[in-house]
Amino acid sequence: MQIVIDENMPLVEQLFAPFGQIRRLPGRTMSAEQIADADILLVRSVTRVDAGLLAENRRLRFVGTATIGTDHIDQSLLAERGIAFASAPGCNRISVGEYVVSALLILAERYQLSLAGMTIGIIGAGNTGSAVAERAAALGMHVCLCDPFKAQQGDGRDYVDYEVALGCDVVSFHVPLTHDGLAPTWHLLDAQRIAALHPEQILINACRGDVWDNAALLSRQQGAAPLRLVMDVWEHEPELMSALIPHTELATPHIAGYSLEGKLRGSYMLYEAWCQLSGQPVTVPFSALLPPAPLSAVSLGTSCADAQLKALVHLVYDVRRDDARFRRFYTDAASFDWMRKHYLERREWSSLAVTGPDLALLQRLGFNVVTP
Repeated sequence: MQIVIDENMPLVEQLFAPFGQIRRLPGRTMSAEQIADADILLVRSVTRVDAGLLAENRRLRFVGTATIGTDHIDQSLLAERGIAFASAPGCNRISVGEYVVSALLILAERYQLSLAGMTIGIIGAGNTGSAVAERAAALGMHVCLCDPFKAQQGDGRDYVDYEVALGCDVVSFHVPLTHDGLAPTWHLLDAQRIAALHPEQILINACRGDVWDNAALLSRQQGAAPLRLVMDVWEHEPELMSALIPHTELATPHIAGYSLEGKLRGSYMLYEAWCQLSGQPVTVPFSALLPPAPLSAVSLGTSCADAQLKALVHLVYDVRRDDARFRRFYTDAASFDWMRKHYLERREWSSLAVTGPDLALLQRLGFNVVTP
């Protein structure tokens, strides 16, 4: 059996080698010829799985994407051809939540803000939006969720209208990219809404670049009242609008969900899906895939105040590392993909065991709190 896998998916050999011969390919440039003999195709968000890619393949049994989003997959085509499909919903929810908190702590220090009591509008209350909401609430922020789909489905949480969420101190976007339906998200943040925002608002995009009108953003940022932007995703990736980069507070190359744990969960969820489809037992435990963390334990002598919290968060992951690397190395589409392919290892807060007094906040945030 032939298994074609995106070259950036980690540890797939340990999971899929028993099922066949593995071939790794660059995800963005996969061609119909290269996958013609594939029985299993595993991709990430940069590969469009459509009629063009599958034109020469007549044996494909399973397509998996190690991502939450599925807008790059023609699921109707797969269904027509009887090809099983699986995605990895929630695989990087923790990673994205930690990215957003790391960024907020940086901006709070930069502008002398107290996050406690600030409002945060979270656009999209699925896996990643909920992860951000949980952590923001733990920090004492007032969370305003906006998700017309969840609200319509009877989700028990309280929801606000989009315009209300846009008025919050912080607005964080966590929606899939859609062009039609109940609430299309393409240019959800459009020129009119961008012009109406207050300059002291913080805007974060860690979902899809085309959700924001980047040209309108650049126009706003070049004016007299620029916004405070945190951008992990960009319109037209990897050919992004480089003129916008200097006008951001923090800028990164679509890596908010790139923790080691998050990427491994994506691969592992596809492994579980294939095992279920093929009637094979799950023989590799997830815990066996994780290497020891470079820094695995720390002891606090006092209760965790704001300064200690920021130090602990950034001890594990400081988004400024990726921001500096992006600003230094981004030149074109190839460099954007190079930074993603050669991403430096990043762990989640759960990899750090913390001991000390009054650690309830750290436990709510997801640290590995150890009680004597």
